[in-house]
Amino acid sequence: MPSSSRHRYCSFVSWLIIIVGANQSGSDAFVGQTGLVWGMVAAKTCLAMSDGNDQKGNRGNDDATPTIPNNDNPRILIAGAGIMGISTAYFLARRGVPVTLVDPVGIAPCASSKAGGFLAKDWRDGTPLEQLQREGFDLHQELANELADDTDYRRLTCSAVSVDETKIVQKPPSLKVKNVEWVDRAVVGSVSMGEQETIAQVHPRKLCEAMWKFCEENGSRLKVGRVVNVELGSQNKAVCLVLLEDGTRIDVDKFLVACGPWSGEARGWFSGFDLSLPPITSVKCHSILIKAPSVLNQAVFFESDGALGDGDLEVYPRRDGDAYVNGFQGAEDLIEEEPGKEVVENAAICKLKEAMNVSSQLAGIEPHTKQVCYWPETPDGRPLIGKIPEISNAYIATGHSVWGILQGPSSGKAMSELILDGKSSFSLEQFRPERFAQEKIE
Repeated sequence: MPSSSRHRYCSFVSWLIIIVGANQSGSDAFVGQTGLVWGMVAAKTCLAMSDGNDQKGNRGNDDATPTIPNNDNPRILIAGAGIMGISTAYFLARRGVPVTLVDPVGIAPCASSKAGGFLAKDWRDGTPLEQLQREGFDLHQELANELADDTDYRRLTCSAVSVDETKIVQKPPSLKVKNVEWVDRAVVGSVSMGEQETIAQVHPRKLCEAMWKFCEENGSRLKVGRVVNVELGSQNKAVCLVLLEDGTRIDVDKFLVACGPWSGEARGWFSGFDLSLPPITSVKCHSILIKAPSVLNQAVFFESDGALGDGDLEVYPRRDGDAYVNGFQGAEDLIEEEPGKEVVENAAICKLKEAMNVSSQLAGIEPHTKQVCYWPETPDGRPLIGKIPEISNAYIATGHSVWGILQGPSSGKAMSELILDGKSSFSLEQFRPERFAQEKIE
């Protein structure tokens, strides 16, 4: 299982151990009690072990001028128009500071458009990510209020459901499966993973578009293009100019790298500098969207001894009636596909469609959207948020694994404060890129 999946699943796999233990009876009573105890131990152990542990396509407008002047002070350029870049731009715009946003594809090009948008407030409690996670959860509610409900934000519930894939049988209509709203075939156990106080959902693409609309209304602008190089000032190690693939040159005072799984490309932009940034790996994950007969209100994480368990299947129903189904992710590795050219693999899509046989409401419905995206990983499972060590005015925000959408607003707010004030309102010590510079020295 990829490390990122372990981070997300450790919160509820232990509960599934509890389910198994609780279902024992008779001569197995002792085994059942033991399962309960070990489930609780696993919950604490997983949290202790989990440290925290775009896109080539369009090359720019044909009528783009060779140089984009920017007379604002500071002149800030953000490379990457995903949740990290746009969140940073949004919180800068709230303080009256516009940015130039550069992306090879456009707004919300990859996971920031195709992710599920699942939000869990307390699932990183007890880890270095606790404050980032909780702050992000609260900011999503704030953004929903500020952006006039254009983000499809809502509260919902979540359950972990254990199924026996050898018994896909319709339950009797009168039988109510505890904690389960819409999974009604082969259920052998379930447990609540959160109620509306701690579980929510947002539509990632709509959120990014709404935030960027605010940015544009306050002077920010998008340049479709791909960064290929930067120039440093002669007197200090500071970025003074960013060069794009189409020849556009943009003067800058501050420069942020927020390219998700492609953030590793930044190593090649700083000619002559061996940046002490770690390799940014990625995990490829497919998803489908199917229109449910009615709006569902419960996210479900599946566990089984069969394909569903191996595939880490998750389903997030949305407010618009869509059910977002994802799982069967690939191995963690350096990304090879180019931005905007991610290939959807039919075999993975077929697995997702077949998996919906666990629900009489969703079985057999043809998906209206089939898609794939990548999420970024770092060697220690914690994101990179802070200044690039060797460069005085360059920053990076990436590596948030499966929690990028949730932690995007909190990371963006902190980054905006770091860029303008030199410090953030909460500690970023655990996420500083310098931690890898120290490893490099050792």
